[in-house]
Amino acid sequence: MSVVSIPIVNKNYPMGCEDGQEGRLVELGKMVDARARQILDRIGPLPENSLLATLCIVLADEVRSRPTPTVTDADLREILARIREIKNKISQ
Repeated sequence: MSVVSIPIVNKNYPMGCEDGQEGRLVELGKMVDARARQILDRIGPLPENSLLATLCIVLADEVRSRPTPTVTDADLREILARIREIKNKISQ
Protein backbone atom coordinates (compact mmCIF):
# COMPACT_ATOMS: atom_id res chain seq x y z
CA MET A 1 0.00 0.00 0.00
CA SER A 2 1.22 3.47 -0.89
CA VAL A 3 0.47 6.87 0.58
CA VAL A 4 0.12 9.86 -1.73
CA SER A 5 -0.18 13.50 -0.67
CA ILE A 6 -3.11 15.09 -2.52
CA PRO A 7 -3.26 18.90 -2.54
CA ILE A 8 -6.77 20.35 -2.43
CA VAL A 9 -7.05 24.13 -2.16
CA ASN A 10 -3.55 24.58 -0.77
CA LYS A 11 -3.79 21.86 1.87
CA ASN A 12 -2.23 18.41 1.53
CA TYR A 13 -4.23 15.31 2.37
CA PRO A 14 -2.34 12.02 2.72
CA MET A 15 -4.31 9.19 1.12
CA GLY A 16 -3.63 5.50 0.88
CA CYS A 17 -3.94 3.53 -2.33
CA GLU A 18 -2.95 0.22 -3.84
CA ASP A 19 0.58 0.06 -5.23
CA GLY A 20 0.56 1.21 -8.83
CA GLN A 21 -2.52 3.41 -8.41
CA GLU A 22 -0.64 6.51 -7.28
CA GLY A 23 -0.89 8.28 -10.65
CA ARG A 24 -4.64 7.70 -10.86
CA LEU A 25 -5.12 9.04 -7.33
CA VAL A 26 -3.09 12.15 -8.17
CA GLU A 27 -5.21 12.76 -11.29
CA LEU A 28 -8.44 12.34 -9.32
CA GLY A 29 -7.06 14.72 -6.70
CA LYS A 30 -6.42 17.31 -9.41
CA MET A 31 -10.04 16.98 -10.55
CA VAL A 32 -11.33 17.45 -7.00
CA ASP A 33 -9.01 20.42 -6.44
CA ALA A 34 -10.21 22.08 -9.65
CA ARG A 35 -13.86 21.57 -8.70
CA ALA A 36 -13.27 22.90 -5.17
CA ARG A 37 -11.61 26.00 -6.61
CA GLN A 38 -14.57 26.55 -8.96
CA ILE A 39 -16.92 26.43 -5.97
CA LEU A 40 -14.78 28.91 -4.03
CA ASP A 41 -14.60 31.23 -7.06
CA ARG A 42 -18.40 31.25 -7.26
CA ILE A 43 -19.38 31.60 -3.61
CA GLY A 44 -16.28 32.96 -1.92
CA PRO A 45 -14.24 31.71 1.02
CA LEU A 46 -15.66 28.90 3.13
CA PRO A 47 -14.46 27.10 6.23
CA GLU A 48 -12.81 23.79 5.35
CA ASN A 49 -15.68 21.64 6.63
CA SER A 50 -18.28 23.69 4.70
CA LEU A 51 -16.21 23.46 1.54
CA LEU A 52 -15.90 19.71 1.99
CA ALA A 53 -19.65 19.29 2.48
CA THR A 54 -20.45 21.53 -0.50
CA LEU A 55 -17.90 19.75 -2.68
CA CYS A 56 -19.34 16.33 -1.78
CA ILE A 57 -22.89 17.44 -2.58
CA VAL A 58 -21.86 19.03 -5.89
CA LEU A 59 -19.89 15.95 -6.98
CA ALA A 60 -22.71 13.60 -5.89
CA ASP A 61 -25.18 15.68 -7.88
CA GLU A 62 -22.95 15.55 -10.95
CA VAL A 63 -22.63 11.76 -10.69
CA ARG A 64 -26.36 11.29 -10.20
CA SER A 65 -27.22 13.62 -13.09
CA ARG A 66 -25.20 11.63 -15.61
CA PRO A 67 -27.32 9.60 -17.99
CA THR A 68 -27.46 5.90 -17.28
CA PRO A 69 -25.80 3.97 -20.09
CA THR A 70 -28.07 1.54 -21.87
CA VAL A 71 -27.05 -1.91 -23.02
CA THR A 72 -28.83 -3.31 -26.02
CA ASP A 73 -29.35 -6.93 -27.00
CA ALA A 74 -26.86 -6.36 -29.80
CA ASP A 75 -24.27 -5.20 -27.25
CA LEU A 76 -24.83 -8.33 -25.18
CA ARG A 77 -24.54 -10.58 -28.26
CA GLU A 78 -21.27 -8.86 -29.18
CA ILE A 79 -19.92 -9.32 -25.66
CA LEU A 80 -20.94 -12.98 -25.64
CA ALA A 81 -19.28 -13.55 -29.02
CA ARG A 82 -16.06 -11.98 -27.73
CA ILE A 83 -16.16 -14.16 -24.61
CA ARG A 84 -16.58 -17.24 -26.78
CA GLU A 85 -13.60 -16.17 -28.95
CA ILE A 86 -11.42 -15.78 -25.87
CA LYS A 87 -12.62 -19.11 -24.48
CA ASN A 88 -11.77 -20.85 -27.76
CA LYS A 89 -8.29 -19.32 -27.80
CA ILE A 90 -7.67 -20.44 -24.23
CA SER A 91 -8.97 -23.97 -24.93
CA GLN A 92 -6.61 -24.53 -27.86
